[in-house]
Amino acid sequence: MKELSEQIAEIAERIKNLREIADMTPEETARRLNVPADEYNRYESGTYDIPMSFIFEIAKLFNVDMSDILSGGQPMLKNFTFVKKGRGIRIERMEHYVYQHLAYNFAGKKAEPFLVTVNSTDDEEVHLNIHEGQEFNYCVEGRLMILIGGQEIIMEPGDSLYFDSRQPHGMKSLDGLPAKFIAVIM
Repeated sequence: MKELSEQIAEIAERIKNLREIADMTPEETARRLNVPADEYNRYESGTYDIPMSFIFEIAKLFNVDMSDILSGGQPMLKNFTFVKKGRGIRIERMEHYVYQHLAYNFAGKKAEPFLVTVNSTDDEEVHLNIHEGQEFNYCVEGRLMILIGGQEIIMEPGDSLYFDSRQPHGMKSLDGLPAKFIAVIM
């Protein structure tokens, strides 16, 4: 398994290549993504963790599949995709998050489904994300505290949440145990 820093560097290089193919400057790209230029440059440098919400927005801007950015491979399947347990593309994000892309090889997706494992400490702050579209979360294991639009929601197995992802949102696991949830970004 690749180290987190190596994964981030590879994703950053793919983002830079997409920008260069589109013949855009970093400043123009940042403006179109509505992020400060210094923040964009940090992500493209490959030395800072890149939030999934940012990768989602980059994929939309350059009209590519998130899988292209995350794995470097191009999705090929058009009728259906079947992913065995534990076989989704594993993406380790920030220190306490691991994502498994559950439809990485399906071309032309209208949604991005992930199995997300969160392993937070009780005193950890919630990191907030904002991105276009909508999101659906379904808790499958453990307990999560979701902060969305300034409101705290506690999720337990079987609970679901659907929201406008332009609202600041983030989560952490509770009880000192990992939590797993399905996240579908649309």
